[in-house]
Amino acid sequence: MTAQTVFRRYELKYLLTQGQVDAVMQAMQPHMQPDPYGQTTLRNIYYDTPNYRIIRASLEKPVYKEKLRLRSYRPAQGEDTVFAELKKKYKGVVYKRRLPMAYGPALQWLSGGAFPGEKPQIAREIDYFLAFYRELAPSMFLSYDRQAFFAADGSGFRVTFDTNILARREEICLGAPVYGAPILPEGKVLMELKCPGAMPLWMAHALCREGLVKTPFSKYGQAYRRFIYPKYQEVAQNVQYLPRSV
Repeated sequence: MTAQTVFRRYELKYLLTQGQVDAVMQAMQPHMQPDPYGQTTLRNIYYDTPNYRIIRASLEKPVYKEKLRLRSYRPAQGEDTVFAELKKKYKGVVYKRRLPMAYGPALQWLSGGAFPGEKPQIAREIDYFLAFYRELAPSMFLSYDRQAFFAADGSGFRVTFDTNILARREEICLGAPVYGAPILPEGKVLMELKCPGAMPLWMAHALCREGLVKTPFSKYGQAYRRFIYPKYQEVAQNVQYLPRSV
Protein backbone atom coordinates (compact mmCIF):
# COMPACT_ATOMS: atom_id res chain seq x y z
CA MET A 1 0.00 0.00 0.00
CA THR A 2 1.36 3.45 -0.92
CA ALA A 3 2.15 6.12 1.65
CA GLN A 4 -0.06 9.07 2.54
CA THR A 5 0.32 12.08 0.28
CA VAL A 6 -0.35 15.81 0.47
CA PHE A 7 -1.07 18.05 -2.53
CA ARG A 8 -0.99 21.84 -2.72
CA ARG A 9 -2.13 23.32 -6.01
CA TYR A 10 -4.57 25.49 -7.94
CA GLU A 11 -7.45 23.64 -9.62
CA LEU A 12 -9.04 25.38 -12.62
CA LYS A 13 -12.18 23.97 -14.25
CA TYR A 14 -13.55 24.40 -17.77
CA LEU A 15 -16.58 23.01 -19.64
CA LEU A 16 -15.61 21.97 -23.18
CA THR A 17 -17.27 20.61 -26.28
CA GLN A 18 -15.73 17.51 -27.81
CA GLY A 19 -14.23 19.65 -30.55
CA GLN A 20 -12.53 21.83 -27.96
CA VAL A 21 -11.26 18.72 -26.16
CA ASP A 22 -9.67 17.51 -29.41
CA ALA A 23 -8.00 20.90 -29.94
CA VAL A 24 -6.62 21.07 -26.39
CA MET A 25 -5.36 17.48 -26.55
CA GLN A 26 -3.56 18.27 -29.77
CA ALA A 27 -1.83 21.18 -28.03
CA MET A 28 -0.94 18.85 -25.13
CA GLN A 29 0.82 16.21 -27.24
CA PRO A 30 4.37 17.67 -27.08
CA HIS A 31 4.10 18.42 -23.36
CA MET A 32 1.95 15.83 -21.58
CA GLN A 33 1.94 12.07 -21.03
CA PRO A 34 -1.02 9.81 -20.18
CA ASP A 35 -1.38 8.86 -16.53
CA PRO A 36 -0.20 5.28 -15.84
CA TYR A 37 -3.78 4.34 -14.87
CA GLY A 38 -4.99 5.40 -18.31
CA GLN A 39 -8.73 5.98 -18.56
CA THR A 40 -10.46 5.01 -15.34
CA THR A 41 -13.88 5.16 -13.75
CA LEU A 42 -13.65 6.93 -10.41
CA ARG A 43 -16.10 6.11 -7.62
CA ASN A 44 -16.60 8.51 -4.72
CA ILE A 45 -18.56 8.56 -1.47
CA TYR A 46 -19.06 12.08 -0.11
CA TYR A 47 -19.66 12.55 3.62
CA ASP A 48 -21.90 15.20 5.12
CA THR A 49 -24.14 15.98 8.08
CA PRO A 50 -27.89 15.16 8.05
CA ASN A 51 -28.67 18.78 7.12
CA TYR A 52 -25.88 18.94 4.50
CA ARG A 53 -23.93 21.53 6.43
CA ILE A 54 -20.66 20.96 4.57
CA ILE A 55 -21.92 21.35 1.01
CA ARG A 56 -24.26 24.22 1.91
CA ALA A 57 -21.34 26.13 3.41
CA SER A 58 -19.19 25.36 0.34
CA LEU A 59 -21.81 26.73 -2.07
CA GLU A 60 -21.76 30.07 -0.25
CA LYS A 61 -18.23 30.53 -1.67
CA PRO A 62 -16.40 31.19 1.60
CA VAL A 63 -12.70 32.00 1.82
CA TYR A 64 -12.15 28.57 3.39
CA LYS A 65 -14.04 25.35 2.69
CA GLU A 66 -13.45 21.64 3.11
CA LYS A 67 -14.91 18.23 2.31
CA LEU A 68 -14.33 14.56 3.01
CA ARG A 69 -14.71 11.68 0.57
CA LEU A 70 -13.76 8.05 0.07
CA ARG A 71 -12.49 7.21 -3.43
CA SER A 72 -11.67 4.12 -5.46
CA TYR A 73 -10.49 3.55 -9.03
CA ARG A 74 -12.33 0.25 -9.46
CA PRO A 75 -15.14 -1.64 -7.68
CA ALA A 76 -14.01 -2.08 -4.07
CA GLN A 77 -14.85 -4.39 -1.21
CA GLY A 78 -13.20 -5.90 1.84
CA GLU A 79 -9.45 -5.39 1.76
CA ASP A 80 -9.31 -3.57 -1.59
CA THR A 81 -7.35 -0.31 -1.44
CA VAL A 82 -9.36 2.92 -1.40
CA PHE A 83 -8.38 6.49 -0.53
CA ALA A 84 -9.72 8.65 2.27
CA GLU A 85 -9.34 12.22 1.01
CA LEU A 86 -9.67 15.45 2.98
CA LYS A 87 -9.79 18.47 0.65
CA LYS A 88 -9.42 22.03 1.87
CA LYS A 89 -9.52 25.21 -0.18
CA TYR A 90 -8.25 28.53 1.12
CA LYS A 91 -8.08 31.68 -1.01
CA GLY A 92 -8.16 29.66 -4.21
CA VAL A 93 -5.44 27.18 -3.22
CA VAL A 94 -6.43 23.52 -2.83
CA TYR A 95 -4.79 21.38 -0.13
CA LYS A 96 -5.56 17.68 -0.40
CA ARG A 97 -4.67 15.02 2.14
CA ARG A 98 -4.86 11.48 0.77
CA LEU A 99 -4.62 8.31 2.82
CA PRO A 100 -4.72 4.78 1.28
CA MET A 101 -6.62 2.18 3.33
CA ALA A 102 -8.46 -1.11 3.02
CA TYR A 103 -12.11 -0.46 2.13
CA GLY A 104 -13.73 -2.30 5.04
CA PRO A 105 -11.67 -0.66 7.82
CA ALA A 106 -12.03 2.74 6.11
CA LEU A 107 -15.83 2.47 6.14
CA GLN A 108 -15.83 1.49 9.81
CA TRP A 109 -13.51 4.33 10.75
CA LEU A 110 -15.47 7.03 8.91
CA SER A 111 -18.68 5.66 10.44
CA GLY A 112 -17.42 6.33 13.96
CA GLY A 113 -15.16 3.35 14.59
CA ALA A 114 -11.51 3.37 15.60
CA PHE A 115 -8.71 3.91 13.12
CA PRO A 116 -6.92 0.59 12.48
CA GLY A 117 -3.36 0.77 13.78
CA GLU A 118 -1.09 3.71 14.46
CA LYS A 119 -2.44 7.01 13.18
CA PRO A 120 -0.44 8.97 10.64
CA GLN A 121 -0.81 12.75 10.50
CA ILE A 122 -3.56 12.68 7.86
CA ALA A 123 -5.63 10.25 9.95
CA ARG A 124 -5.38 12.66 12.90
CA GLU A 125 -6.57 15.52 10.69
CA ILE A 126 -9.53 13.45 9.47
CA ASP A 127 -10.33 12.47 13.06
CA TYR A 128 -10.52 16.17 13.94
CA PHE A 129 -12.83 16.74 10.96
CA LEU A 130 -15.09 13.87 12.08
CA ALA A 131 -15.24 15.18 15.65
CA PHE A 132 -15.89 18.76 14.54
CA TYR A 133 -18.86 18.04 12.27
CA ARG A 134 -20.28 15.03 14.13
CA GLU A 135 -23.00 12.74 12.73
CA LEU A 136 -21.19 12.50 9.40
CA ALA A 137 -22.57 9.84 7.08
CA PRO A 138 -22.38 8.94 3.38
CA SER A 139 -24.58 11.46 1.59
CA MET A 140 -23.85 11.07 -2.13
CA PHE A 141 -22.28 8.61 -4.57
CA LEU A 142 -20.55 10.21 -7.55
CA SER A 143 -18.82 8.43 -10.42
CA TYR A 144 -17.22 9.58 -13.64
CA ASP A 145 -14.93 8.41 -16.42
CA ARG A 146 -11.57 10.20 -16.37
CA GLN A 147 -8.64 10.59 -18.72
CA ALA A 148 -5.62 11.97 -16.87
CA PHE A 149 -2.33 13.39 -18.12
CA PHE A 150 0.81 14.70 -16.41
CA ALA A 151 3.55 17.07 -17.57
CA ALA A 152 6.55 15.38 -19.14
CA ASP A 153 8.89 18.01 -17.65
CA GLY A 154 8.21 16.84 -14.09
CA SER A 155 6.64 20.16 -13.07
CA GLY A 156 3.63 18.46 -11.49
CA PHE A 157 1.14 20.08 -13.88
CA ARG A 158 -1.81 17.75 -14.56
CA VAL A 159 -4.84 17.79 -16.87
CA THR A 160 -7.94 15.63 -16.50
CA PHE A 161 -11.03 15.19 -18.67
CA ASP A 162 -14.20 13.90 -16.95
CA THR A 163 -17.26 12.53 -18.74
CA ASN A 164 -20.34 10.54 -17.76
CA ILE A 165 -20.57 12.21 -14.33
CA LEU A 166 -23.35 10.40 -12.45
CA ALA A 167 -24.81 11.03 -9.00
CA ARG A 168 -27.14 9.06 -6.77
CA ARG A 169 -28.29 8.98 -3.14
CA GLU A 170 -29.12 5.28 -2.90
CA GLU A 171 -26.74 2.32 -2.76
CA ILE A 172 -23.84 4.55 -1.65
CA CYS A 173 -21.21 1.85 -1.96
CA LEU A 174 -17.89 1.66 -3.83
CA GLY A 175 -18.54 -1.95 -4.78
CA ALA A 176 -21.90 -1.36 -6.45
CA PRO A 177 -22.37 -0.93 -10.23
CA VAL A 178 -21.96 2.55 -11.67
CA TYR A 179 -25.31 4.25 -12.32
CA GLY A 180 -27.12 7.47 -11.43
CA ALA A 181 -28.43 10.74 -12.86
CA PRO A 182 -26.11 12.75 -15.13
CA ILE A 183 -25.04 16.19 -13.89
CA LEU A 184 -22.93 17.45 -16.80
CA PRO A 185 -24.60 19.68 -19.39
CA GLU A 186 -25.35 17.64 -22.51
CA GLY A 187 -22.43 17.47 -24.94
CA LYS A 188 -19.92 18.89 -22.43
CA VAL A 189 -16.69 17.53 -20.94
CA LEU A 190 -15.27 18.80 -17.65
CA MET A 191 -11.57 19.66 -17.91
CA GLU A 192 -9.52 20.35 -14.79
CA LEU A 193 -6.08 21.92 -14.77
CA LYS A 194 -4.12 21.10 -11.63
CA CYS A 195 -1.30 23.60 -11.29
CA PRO A 196 1.35 23.60 -8.53
CA GLY A 197 2.24 27.13 -9.66
CA ALA A 198 1.66 29.18 -12.79
CA MET A 199 -0.15 27.62 -15.74
CA PRO A 200 2.22 26.65 -18.59
CA LEU A 201 2.26 29.28 -21.32
CA TRP A 202 1.44 26.78 -24.05
CA MET A 203 -1.77 25.80 -22.22
CA ALA A 204 -2.74 29.45 -21.73
CA HIS A 205 -2.36 29.95 -25.49
CA ALA A 206 -4.51 26.88 -26.20
CA LEU A 207 -7.28 28.13 -23.89
CA CYS A 208 -7.16 31.54 -25.56
CA ARG A 209 -7.41 30.07 -29.07
CA GLU A 210 -10.50 28.07 -28.07
CA GLY A 211 -12.10 30.95 -26.16
CA LEU A 212 -12.21 28.94 -22.93
CA VAL A 213 -12.79 30.62 -19.59
CA LYS A 214 -12.75 28.90 -16.20
CA THR A 215 -16.04 28.07 -14.55
CA PRO A 216 -16.95 26.99 -11.02
CA PHE A 217 -18.12 23.38 -11.14
CA SER A 218 -18.32 21.30 -7.98
CA LYS A 219 -19.56 17.80 -8.75
CA TYR A 220 -21.00 17.35 -5.27
CA GLY A 221 -22.36 20.90 -5.37
CA GLN A 222 -24.11 20.30 -8.70
CA ALA A 223 -25.62 17.07 -7.38
CA TYR A 224 -26.86 18.83 -4.23
CA ARG A 225 -28.48 21.63 -6.24
CA ARG A 226 -30.28 19.19 -8.52
CA PHE A 227 -31.36 16.37 -6.21
CA ILE A 228 -31.46 17.66 -2.63
CA TYR A 229 -32.06 21.42 -2.54
CA PRO A 230 -35.28 21.28 -4.64
CA LYS A 231 -36.80 18.87 -2.10
CA TYR A 232 -35.97 21.28 0.74
CA GLN A 233 -37.69 24.06 -1.20
CA GLU A 234 -40.77 21.88 -1.74
CA VAL A 235 -40.99 21.09 1.96
CA ALA A 236 -40.60 24.76 2.88
CA GLN A 237 -43.38 25.80 0.48
CA ASN A 238 -45.76 23.23 1.95
CA VAL A 239 -45.21 24.22 5.59
CA GLN A 240 -48.36 25.66 7.15
CA TYR A 241 -47.46 28.46 9.55
CA LEU A 242 -49.86 29.12 12.41
CA PRO A 243 -50.46 32.70 13.58
CA ARG A 244 -48.77 33.65 16.79
CA SER A 245 -51.06 34.06 19.76
CA VAL A 246 -51.37 37.55 21.24
